[in-house]
Amino acid sequence: MIKNYLKIAWRNILNNKVYSAINILGLAAGMAVALMIGLWVANEYSYDRFLPNYEQLYQVEQHFTTQHDGEHTQTAVSLPLADVLRKEIPGIKRVAETDWIGMQWHDLLVGDKKLYVAGGAANPDFLQIFKYTFVKGNAKDVFTQPNSIILNESTATALFGNADPINKVVRYDNSQNLKVTGIVKDLPKNATLQFSFLTPFSFKEATEGWMKGARTMWTNNSFNMYLELQPGVTMEQIAPKIKNIVYDHNEQMRPAKPEVIIHPLKKWHLYNDFKNGKAVGGFIDYVRMFSVIGVLVLLIACINFMNLSTARSEKRAREVGVRKAIGSQRSDLIAQFLAESIMITFISFLLSIVMVQLAIPSFNAIVGSAISIPYTNALFWGAMIAYVLLTGLLAGSRPAFYLSSFNPVQVLKGTIKVGRSASLPRKILVVMQFSCSVALIISTIIVYQQIQYAKNRPTGYSSTRLMMTDMSGDLEHNYSALKNDLIASGMVESVASASSPVTNIYSHAGVENWPGKNAGETGINVGAISISPNYFKTMGMAMKEGRDFSAEWAADTTNVIINEAAVKRMGLKDPINKVINYSFMGRVHIIGVVKDALMESPFTPVQPAVFNHGRGGNNIMYRLAPNTNMQDAIKKIGKIFDTYNPAYPYIYQFVDEEYNRKFSLEALVGKLAGVFAGLAIFISCLGLFGLAAYVAEQRTKEIGIRKVLGASIAQVWLLLSKEFILLVTVSCIIATPVAFYFLKDWLQKYDYRVTIGPGVFVLSAVAAIIITLVTISFQAIKAAITNPVKSLRSE
Repeated sequence: MIKNYLKIAWRNILNNKVYSAINILGLAAGMAVALMIGLWVANEYSYDRFLPNYEQLYQVEQHFTTQHDGEHTQTAVSLPLADVLRKEIPGIKRVAETDWIGMQWHDLLVGDKKLYVAGGAANPDFLQIFKYTFVKGNAKDVFTQPNSIILNESTATALFGNADPINKVVRYDNSQNLKVTGIVKDLPKNATLQFSFLTPFSFKEATEGWMKGARTMWTNNSFNMYLELQPGVTMEQIAPKIKNIVYDHNEQMRPAKPEVIIHPLKKWHLYNDFKNGKAVGGFIDYVRMFSVIGVLVLLIACINFMNLSTARSEKRAREVGVRKAIGSQRSDLIAQFLAESIMITFISFLLSIVMVQLAIPSFNAIVGSAISIPYTNALFWGAMIAYVLLTGLLAGSRPAFYLSSFNPVQVLKGTIKVGRSASLPRKILVVMQFSCSVALIISTIIVYQQIQYAKNRPTGYSSTRLMMTDMSGDLEHNYSALKNDLIASGMVESVASASSPVTNIYSHAGVENWPGKNAGETGINVGAISISPNYFKTMGMAMKEGRDFSAEWAADTTNVIINEAAVKRMGLKDPINKVINYSFMGRVHIIGVVKDALMESPFTPVQPAVFNHGRGGNNIMYRLAPNTNMQDAIKKIGKIFDTYNPAYPYIYQFVDEEYNRKFSLEALVGKLAGVFAGLAIFISCLGLFGLAAYVAEQRTKEIGIRKVLGASIAQVWLLLSKEFILLVTVSCIIATPVAFYFLKDWLQKYDYRVTIGPGVFVLSAVAAIIITLVTISFQAIKAAITNPVKSLRSE
């Protein structure tokens, strides 16, 4: 029986090549989009789940609520918290304190090989919590000695080649010799924590002077912390026990209402927006959004199939009538039409696999992932079989039930006009698919406008020819000589150093008291940036009032400069020479106010910042001289850096490129929305093309008579086009409020956002109508220029 169904289905597909080709191409495009998004979504959900005990792993974080700054959640915690969690909280199996793994860049040297790579320092329990695969060594023993280091496979190969690296020595930051005690298998790309090396946390404590006393300082929130719960223990059981630890142990932080929370490993990648100390959103919102878009594009493709199949119902009505007359049951006809639909869907699926395989490299480049089709995975093929069957049933359901319902007597007598009876549902489906397509076009335009709106926002500094390099190795104590040589080279016009790069603020502190502070008012959280002389000049930042720091560091050890946002936040009317209590330095004098500079998110207001006169720092900023050849400048500058920091490779960043990375998520959304909107329009237009061809075929005699009576090509074109234009216009009317509702909600997450004007809706509607006209005009004009004698003779 099934074999007969398939034979008949194949014959019908071959007998209707044009319409079958349109159906197959449309379905293939829709299935390719849905498959691509499905693979991407599965990849996003797979993050960190390669660890065998991931469900019991958490990161310790802190939630604060202040009068001025509202609520915020941070991953930075203090070290005393670790001892309390270990000793006082039952249900916790292990606790590991670390620095900022994956964000700490250090120099590794072996002979003449030098690498500047990201890693970190971790307590030995870290390797018991995160059960990474060791190629050499084991997690229990690798950190028994402070002067140890473990490498991943790639780093070990880069430093030692094919030689066994165990017990070999690596020169760390050109200052310490560390013994290689373990090699970890390279982490998969779907691991949130990525590192090239790890050192013991005890090594960090012994070699970095700023950490002295950190074990007892509750206010030193400079570390990360992870824990593993005992089997069977849940987050809900632990949360109330740890909530008030910091509040109870640190009276100084009580005004900020600190709450200790734990964030499940399985949510790290997708959830980074918190409300009331709970993870409520983040990248998961975009994953869900594109999942919906994938379903919509597939639905549009299925609508095409339904429309073309039912539109051609008069061609199939006689077949249905004959088969019913010779004894076929309606169930047999339904099965036959569904078999035809599933066969077309299967062919479409094979084509969609080819499309996805060809598109994967470009898609990975856009989203920054490494998805692939898992050809050897049996579960994948099981899911694909279900995918084909469900899509085939969805696409073929209406045609199957509609065509099988014809009365054989009426069909064979020729008294049934099935095409007209199907027109209203068909029009509704066309409106539905174009409403989705137009909504995607509107979304693409709004996302683009939001990105451009933020990009055009004044930054408060000049990024032109501005470069940054980490203050690594010997650069700090050679800074003065380096600065002089850079300027003497003629390649650089200005040099400065700071504790934070231009495009970020690494440290924050509190301003506890200031003139005019109200009784009972809490302090404010500010960006804390130590800068060298010439900083504001190098950045291109302008002073609003007061003075800059002097060239001599000692002259301004108790003075600070604040930005306009800090003045506004504290309500200072005449800030110069005012005294504030700054937790980073104690009582300090304000000697200047600098205009606001956009150093963090381009979508939020500029945050208050306090600049102090510091020596050293984490970053060197330097501006190239005008009319300098970029390649020549980088070569000469690199040689100067090599002179003063020979153990480190010269690595630089352009500030404008770093700033543009702040738009990466929005740019990703815009690119994907644009691609999917284009595909949705393409699939919808395929359906229109097929319907236009069918309408022209059905009205051949009418068109011939009209031409004989003197109708022009333009009149015939309008006759065949006006209905489709009306349907698309209705789609635009429906899509406008729907898109506005969702886009307005999306824009609410940005403090600095574009206003949605009527122009975007008009532009989208005009674009949709033009695309429609282009699509159907081929068939309309073809019908209009056909010789009427030939048309009437064919009838």
